[in-house]
Amino acid sequence: MEQYNGNKDFKIDVPRNVKIILSVLEENGHEAFAVGGCVRDAILGRTPDDWDITTSALPQQVKDVFHKTLDTGLQHGTVTVRIGGEGYEVTTYRIDGEYTDGRHPDSVEYTSNLIEDLKRRDFTINAMAYNPTVGLIDAFDGMGDLQRKCITCVGKAEQRFEEDALRILRAIRFSAQLGFTVSETTKEAIRTLAPTLEKISAERIHTEMEKLLLSKHPEKIMDAYELGVTKVVLPEFDAMVECPQNTPYHKYDVGRHTVEVMKHVQANKTMRWAALLHDVGKPKSRTTKDGRDHFYGHAHVGSTMAVEVMRRMKMDNKTIKVVSKLVDCHDDRPTTTALGASPEAIRRSVYKIGKDIYDNYLQLVYADFQGKSDYGKENGFDAYLYTKEQYELIVKEGICTSIKEMNISGKDLIAIGCPVGEKIGTVLDELMDIVLKEPQKNQKELLMEEAKKLI
Repeated sequence: MEQYNGNKDFKIDVPRNVKIILSVLEENGHEAFAVGGCVRDAILGRTPDDWDITTSALPQQVKDVFHKTLDTGLQHGTVTVRIGGEGYEVTTYRIDGEYTDGRHPDSVEYTSNLIEDLKRRDFTINAMAYNPTVGLIDAFDGMGDLQRKCITCVGKAEQRFEEDALRILRAIRFSAQLGFTVSETTKEAIRTLAPTLEKISAERIHTEMEKLLLSKHPEKIMDAYELGVTKVVLPEFDAMVECPQNTPYHKYDVGRHTVEVMKHVQANKTMRWAALLHDVGKPKSRTTKDGRDHFYGHAHVGSTMAVEVMRRMKMDNKTIKVVSKLVDCHDDRPTTTALGASPEAIRRSVYKIGKDIYDNYLQLVYADFQGKSDYGKENGFDAYLYTKEQYELIVKEGICTSIKEMNISGKDLIAIGCPVGEKIGTVLDELMDIVLKEPQKNQKELLMEEAKKLI
């Protein structure tokens, strides 16, 4: 094996299957190293999602020395080796050609030198390689950047971003996941080249945005705003940051309020997207009277906008449906209806919003309070607590809040002579109204008697 300047004193706990792949390649006269994110995560004490291996062996040579392989990326020099039911990507050292499309190299040239391969990688913390025999290969001070908690491009940042513009968003995403800062030179390149993100597909943008949102530091989206990234990939957020809230209920602009809300919901796809988009309709709904801002109808406007954003991001229909519903109802306060703070008001709220997402709704309402002024946090919080207590009682006692939970069905109505068609729905709605008023009436015999009066 070529003599690299490896740190032999530094040890990483490499999984057994990875060790086998490395040793088999070495025994057959090739170099082989674990590389990239797995090395970074292992150094940070995180469990790597997968282990990538880079080697001096050509793809055919890799296939020759292992029994089970899959041709998963031969055009990029990648072969997947199967061991113990697991797949491990093994990629030949390479030098990338020009990137005229801003995403893929026009050509790939194999090389026998590991350092040449590491040169083409995005960030220093992802450009380290490890082999139990040679130790840690860190030609670009990735270890130093890990210690400094800094995201820095390998070589010239402009060149790395020109090769693949998505790396611009990846820099911010990594900073959010790891709690790092982005180096000044890398930031400057991002500011300059952020507009080139326009050539990146919506699917790839969505993947990186979601990883940022689901991270421990979703507030790093503000870095994306300040560096001109959201202007390209999520201009609605720029409008939110630039929308003030001159009202006693708030102390932040809409964007910074949104960041606070994101920090107070669970780190799952539904809740983080709902938090991000819950006030997306405010900039379009803002009116000012006597120096005070109002945002009438912003939830409904925002729901429509949220659908547009998520469709543009090529998100799945289920997430679009749930998130847009949460955006639409996030400002609903059942205790402010004519029924006031009453069990019936909460039952009707659960019926309207849906028991399947009511927990999400309550979580969003709570987080919304956390992003307000002290006055805003206090005003209405007791009503939120009452709503939450009543909802927990509904769940605990199995109180009916939906037509499917009623002890009567469309078939039962047909059996007592209800005409097939719209009449069935109308009768079920009226029966539902009775049950929401008096839950104890959710009994089949009582409902059948009521139904006969309605048919």
